[in-house]
Amino acid sequence: MWTILESDKLYQVSRWGKGHYGINSKGHMCVFPEKASEGPSIDIAEVLDELKAHNIALPAVIRFQDILRSRVMELNKKFDRSIKENDYKGRYMGVFPVKVNQMREVVEEIVDAGEEYSYGLEAGSKPELLSVLSQDVPSDALIVLNGYKDEDYLRLSMIGSKMGRNIVVVVEKFSELTNLIKLSQEYNICPIIGLRAKLASKSSGKWKESSGDKAKFGLTSSEIIQAVQLLKYSKLLDRLQLFHFHIGSQIPDIKTLKNAITEGARYYTNLHKMGAPIKYFDVGGGLGVDYAGTKSSDSSSVNYGLQTYSNDVVYILKQICDIENIPHPNIVSESGRAITAHHSCIITNVFGEISPINDQLNVDLNEEEMSEHIILKNMKDIYADLNAENIRELYYDSIQYKEEALNAFKLGVLSLEQRALVDLYYSKLIKKIASYELSQFDEAPKEIAMAKSQLTKQYLCNFSVFQSAPDSWAIKQVLPIVPIKRLNEEPTECATIADITCDSDGKITQFLENDKSTCKLKLHKLKNDEEYHIGIFLTGAYQDIMGDNHNLFGRLNEVHIFCDDDDPSDFYIEEFIPGNSCGRILKTLQYNPESMAMYVKKQLDKQVRKGKLRPREGVKLTDFYEKSLKDYTYLK
Repeated sequence: MWTILESDKLYQVSRWGKGHYGINSKGHMCVFPEKASEGPSIDIAEVLDELKAHNIALPAVIRFQDILRSRVMELNKKFDRSIKENDYKGRYMGVFPVKVNQMREVVEEIVDAGEEYSYGLEAGSKPELLSVLSQDVPSDALIVLNGYKDEDYLRLSMIGSKMGRNIVVVVEKFSELTNLIKLSQEYNICPIIGLRAKLASKSSGKWKESSGDKAKFGLTSSEIIQAVQLLKYSKLLDRLQLFHFHIGSQIPDIKTLKNAITEGARYYTNLHKMGAPIKYFDVGGGLGVDYAGTKSSDSSSVNYGLQTYSNDVVYILKQICDIENIPHPNIVSESGRAITAHHSCIITNVFGEISPINDQLNVDLNEEEMSEHIILKNMKDIYADLNAENIRELYYDSIQYKEEALNAFKLGVLSLEQRALVDLYYSKLIKKIASYELSQFDEAPKEIAMAKSQLTKQYLCNFSVFQSAPDSWAIKQVLPIVPIKRLNEEPTECATIADITCDSDGKITQFLENDKSTCKLKLHKLKNDEEYHIGIFLTGAYQDIMGDNHNLFGRLNEVHIFCDDDDPSDFYIEEFIPGNSCGRILKTLQYNPESMAMYVKKQLDKQVRKGKLRPREGVKLTDFYEKSLKDYTYLK
């Protein structure tokens, strides 16, 4: 009998869930916001029931806001522990990079959770800086400004300084420093200045080009020396207080981090010896998320944990500073992915399936009249003759006859009905081969596995990959996908996930299964009288903000869930943010929904006047068009 432990192993929930996700005794996916099995737990199936009761349609983004708070607290506590155990003299002063998820509710929750830790924010553009300046961050927290900066960007940084904020302008390009010095003289105030170095140490995986000589951002070693000299000349060297580097959004291998910290620490100690009063050592982003749950150096995984990460940063930096007799700097990290990934998931419904093998012909064909052709006769014969001894031979014979049938059909030798019967017997043969158990062979024919792969179905899901999981399409990021219910039942169907866009790329074909990635996912057989929901997890970092509007599907409905121990369900919906309606998404592309409705009404009225439509029918069609403009873009 299938158990929830077997589902946990199959979908690797415990590994990628990191204590925040699990499977309860009902076989439902559940959330542990505080990572405590004895603490509050939220049954996602119950959340879906509540959405249905409030007429909130799927697909939907579900945010478990308590997880954000838990992640902020955990990151700060791990660094505090490492600092204490290593007798490190600086403190940890992290910042959240809003580019990872700019949603106001997400940023506000992180700011609130980080208040006691002086947790700050990072911006990489003018719009992000405008939003950050409006946030009530602690007075001693850092606001780090990255990205290329024009004069207006730098002027906004001056406004932040005038507001009394701890603004840090990180110089990515040498010309930014000269502009910053000029504006500092104009405003009679200078923010904290940071220098970003192009480290030689390179990351691995998908973001390895973020560092090295060809990196997009940062100063070379010679430019850093020039920057120090220019600041000395401008009598602003005392404002140079932060050193920064960044080697990638997701660092899979801890050795990469160690190399970068070592090189960065050498930059820091040398800058200090040159007279720069550096107080902050910013290790950038890269604290990875184990999407695959394999604890490996694969690009979708990480071979280290949060405590190991903080230990290595603190230990290496302390060791080099002590050797050089240089003060320990405050440590800054821009760990956005690790903070936000777990808090959000996409829930969608499966509304159908496509089977590549069809062994049912739901029409009446007189096989006797059509079985005279030799190709059809041969296909029927090998299906009848198949046994465990001749699997390999007959598998390749069937492929040959199928190809011959196609050529004969194109030449007009084989009728459509005859070709359909050839395809039917080929399908029956493939299913028959796939039904053999590998265990009954001393050396199982590989053709059995090849036949099984041909039986992989496509489960049709009500969402857009391009909107909700763009990384799975763009960079082949593996995201955990798990059924929401029936996890106490054995999944017997092999499937891939297809979305509702009219694009052949609108599918997910990489999944997690038993410590490895695979091109198919085990799911349950669909039931006619029961909805089947799947969750795409760890979507809180980048996926929300990078999604596009392919086929004009637009943003999803969104709900924010909070824990409530006094509630029978342990949760409540704090906020619902409607997704795009058809009219709203069209409006963003310069269409006017009101004018569109008026035009359609005029055209239908014309048909009424011509007598081609009854007036009542015309009104009904007009009303439906206007209603459709107000409806959710996704399937009902």
